[in-house]
Amino acid sequence: MHGSVLSAVQIAVTCALVAWMITGFTRLPGRWLRWKMFCRATFTIITLAGTTKDGRTEPVNVYDYLSPGSFILGPPQLQTIINHLTRSGRYDRIDGQGRLLSVHGEQPLEVADSRVVL
Repeated sequence: MHGSVLSAVQIAVTCALVAWMITGFTRLPGRWLRWKMFCRATFTIITLAGTTKDGRTEPVNVYDYLSPGSFILGPPQLQTIINHLTRSGRYDRIDGQGRLLSVHGEQPLEVADSRVVL
């Protein structure tokens, strides 16, 4: 009888823990995932095209310019990378569209004439 009581307690605790973990990842208004690691971060998902001096366009991967292991990219960091790429002469202009995921939810994001526009 002692073993069955312990087993019932273990099952109840396990079910409570699983329920708590599942509700920890549900959406709340204005938040992208409730887990603290995600609710304060800003993620940018964007497709960019750079126009070179000779008029060709080619895709630009801004994540190539972040430090290894970094994946959180906000509008100020994106603008800094775009400024670097245009001032270095690699591109005359950079344009693109994407989304910004933050504590304020999902917002459209655009890069027009090398300027980040929310």
